[in-house]
Amino acid sequence: MPEHQTAAQGKLFRIFTLLKQALKGEELDYTQGSIRRALLLLAIPMMLEMAMESIFALVDLYFVGHLHNSSHAIQTVGLTESVLTIIYSLAIGMSMAATAVVARRIGEKDPAAAAKAGMQALIIAIALNIAISIAGFIFATDLLLFMGASAETARQGTPFMQIMMSGSIVIMLLFLINGIFRGAGNAAIAMKSLWLANLSNIVLCPILINGLGPVPAFGLTGAAMATTIGRGIGVLYQIYHLTGGKSALKIKLSYFKPHWEQIKALLKIATPGIFQFVIASCSWIFLAQLVATTGGDHGSAGYQTALRLMMFFMLPAWGMSNAAATLVGQNLGAKEVQRAQQSVLKTIKYSMIYMGSVMILTFAGAQFFVDFFTNDPLIQDVAIHALHILSIGYLFYGIGMVLMSTFNGAGDTWTPTWINFFGFWLFQIPLAFVLAKHFELGPTGVFIAIPVAETGIALASFVLFKRGKWKTVKV
Repeated sequence: MPEHQTAAQGKLFRIFTLLKQALKGEELDYTQGSIRRALLLLAIPMMLEMAMESIFALVDLYFVGHLHNSSHAIQTVGLTESVLTIIYSLAIGMSMAATAVVARRIGEKDPAAAAKAGMQALIIAIALNIAISIAGFIFATDLLLFMGASAETARQGTPFMQIMMSGSIVIMLLFLINGIFRGAGNAAIAMKSLWLANLSNIVLCPILINGLGPVPAFGLTGAAMATTIGRGIGVLYQIYHLTGGKSALKIKLSYFKPHWEQIKALLKIATPGIFQFVIASCSWIFLAQLVATTGGDHGSAGYQTALRLMMFFMLPAWGMSNAAATLVGQNLGAKEVQRAQQSVLKTIKYSMIYMGSVMILTFAGAQFFVDFFTNDPLIQDVAIHALHILSIGYLFYGIGMVLMSTFNGAGDTWTPTWINFFGFWLFQIPLAFVLAKHFELGPTGVFIAIPVAETGIALASFVLFKRGKWKTVKV
């Protein structure tokens, strides 16, 4: 056999072995050895995990997009997702704090302390979510109307909103427990929990939306039922691995007793992290409202379709950036500061390769992707136009996500919070408003403001990354 052929086969075998190991989910020491190998072992399951998370909204969008008078259904799904970003913000903020603390304790070779920190984060999350679920159920119709939905859309969408808000505890737990596993370096369990949740959702959606045998057709409401049940199944899988699975991160009943010093330490990291994502979420809510009021039902439905597609392609890059957070946390815990920085730079490189490929794919295939999710030509036109504009900034979205995760993984949650405040509230929102209203560009003005603001955020993040304050944070 020729030497070059043997070398190629050897390389292919190594790639296959690495992929198999990443999907299997072994807990390894990421503070030594090849950085590229460590990054890929973490990034592959994390990217697949985030791809699974984005599929939830796309599955709902696909099935409700083929209902009669789908503009109301698509708008309801999109606007509800925009409101749920507040829940996601709380969940991500808490999971980010859990990842940072758990990763640091694992880097210090103290898995028991890591498990205790994770359980204290769960106590905080459950307490926060109770009030939100009750308020969301009571004010579901008012929330849809506030977001710019028409009276008919709000009427049809209220049961959907009520179920999604009431079941938001499973969203919170799904994100948070996955954050705990990511901090411990076991990204495969996080990935598999999303696979299971999505598979359940894909099976249940057509049954509960369109009906099957004795099961009646619930229409739009069925999509909310399927998604909530699917996520609940994913949470049960996570709990199994926390209590009786093979993971080294084991919880005990005594860990659920509130430890106020630990809770205080977690909140110190999580609070700015929650603000960080609430700032971003509120910006997206404002933009959704601006599109709904300037573009009507079809404009809003088109924007929501484009946004779901954009998030589908972007979330795997977010998964890759989560790998950087774990590597940074564990290496800072092991006092390997230079290795932490090198991990970030390598992650940026791979993120740019991925997002560059996605940018070309999205721009060229916008018509195909949109046609798959809706057959309304008015919605299609808006969605394709939005995707063409939004995809221009993909490279900068990827860079920004990695750098934000770097700060968060180090426990420096205030830096990205301030970046988001200036980037979204003092730049993106005013720019979108001026372009949409003053220059009368309508939804197009909103579409333009998004990549412009994200580019500015990425550049500001890089400057602060090079200054290096994140290397000195204690958690």
